[in-house]
Amino acid sequence: MHHLIPAPVRTSDGEGEGFLPGAATTITAGPGTEGTARWLRSTVGAALGLPFAPAPAGAGEPADTVELCVDPALEPEGYRLSVAPVRGVRITGGSAAGVFWGAQTLRQLLGPEAFRRAPVATVRRTLPATEIEDGPRFGWRGLMLDVARHFMPKDGVLRMLDLLAAHKLNVFHFHLTDDQGWRVEIKRHPRLTEVGAWRARTKLGHRDSELWDETPHGGFYTQDDIREIVAYAAERHIRVVPEIDIPGHSQAAISAYPELGNTDVVDTSALTVWDTWGVNPNVLAPTDTTLRFFEGVLEEILDLFPAEVSPFVHVGGDECPKDQWKRSPTAQARIAELGLTDEDGLQSWFIRHFDRWLTDRGRRLIGWDEILEGGLAEGAAVSSWRGWAGGAAAAEAGHDVVMCPLQQVYLDYRQDAGADEPMPIGYVRTLEDVYRFEPLPPGLSEGAAGHVMGTQANVWTEVMQDGRRVDYQVFPRLAAFAEVAWSRLPGPGERDFAAFARRMETHYTRLDALGVDYRPPAGPLPWQRRPGILGRPIEGSPPIM
Repeated sequence: MHHLIPAPVRTSDGEGEGFLPGAATTITAGPGTEGTARWLRSTVGAALGLPFAPAPAGAGEPADTVELCVDPALEPEGYRLSVAPVRGVRITGGSAAGVFWGAQTLRQLLGPEAFRRAPVATVRRTLPATEIEDGPRFGWRGLMLDVARHFMPKDGVLRMLDLLAAHKLNVFHFHLTDDQGWRVEIKRHPRLTEVGAWRARTKLGHRDSELWDETPHGGFYTQDDIREIVAYAAERHIRVVPEIDIPGHSQAAISAYPELGNTDVVDTSALTVWDTWGVNPNVLAPTDTTLRFFEGVLEEILDLFPAEVSPFVHVGGDECPKDQWKRSPTAQARIAELGLTDEDGLQSWFIRHFDRWLTDRGRRLIGWDEILEGGLAEGAAVSSWRGWAGGAAAAEAGHDVVMCPLQQVYLDYRQDAGADEPMPIGYVRTLEDVYRFEPLPPGLSEGAAGHVMGTQANVWTEVMQDGRRVDYQVFPRLAAFAEVAWSRLPGPGERDFAAFARRMETHYTRLDALGVDYRPPAGPLPWQRRPGILGRPIEGSPPIM
């Protein structure tokens, strides 16, 4: 009816002709809604040129106002929104978060002009009289952004948080470290950013490409930058999940502190921050020195990411080749000392150590589904990326899971089979493919389904050199993903994609107003193409795993 994305649970027509906000329209903010009131003034009010002044105390029956209130009888992120003549708008949320999500719906009802930073229209829209009831299907609705392969400056991260909020996504998985760069300041280990945040050059396109960008690349977030990002996210009811990748994907850290690597196998002092892509053989050594080092890193991470915003800490745990451990006398001695069977057990020991360490400090560990190999720590949660199978097995075993299978929701994968797609990677995943993604795999027991916390889309940036490339790969597919995560949709084959596409026609105007460089439905614009740069397209449909 109103071309809302994500689609609400229920909408119905109200009585009367609607409500036209004007210069005299106030905001009546009940207890717990002050943050949403500030956001409405600074964002929607600025876009429409309306002051949205606070309603005077004791004004009597609400009129010409946007009334915000909390009703704990509603589900925590649920809300009711009503528009009525004379009275105005009333948003009731089950918590402050529910009120905020209701405000996102109000912004969509006000038209694309409400998504700009300053007023452009001389005629404002009358809000139709309406009643909306809404609430999310999943409590974890996330986006993972890799800032290690290509660094995104702080302002770009803050902008991305605004885009997540506009789509009612509430988890920002912040992939801060990898072989190609370390992106967060750690004061007790300054070389992590003095050395590990910078690489001399960068592979251009897929790793099999012969092209290089010879411009040095890098950057990092100071601790105050991180505090600002976390506070900005919290104001938008977005949880931040920092990821410090161990024991693999660690060459940037080893290049800064060579003693962290397997020095009895390779000359780690010769390693530099990696300048290409793929799975790197240089992994952390399973020594007490390494454990103490990363305990120190995580102590600072916990200070930067408070528990109320970041209850989970992601430790990676994926793509950790065991070749160096197999050849390392130190690693083999550790296996013998611990009575382990093999190198998979050694990785499990590594993850279990940090699971206990985080649990003792009131946090929860989450890792990619390889942490299942060798046995999973009791309290650990799993990001199921290689398919549904790992997540299903973990959920059936009583572990909490986030479903993010690469075959469905890796947004670095190409959007079309056409030759104009820039640096095409992986399977074709169209807007419709993402819309038909179902986070719960068939055959999952009812008890296991209760352990699926939700779902997230992942954005790996090997072939995304800047924010405009990120925009192109992420949008418009993130809008489809947001509806999958929020709305109570029927099964994949029964979803009305044609109706969603019609709603997207309106949503594109919102994205235009926000300045998002999305992929147009007709294909990439000339400046969005990257002719001559090698990708790695995979033909056919992705396997069900």
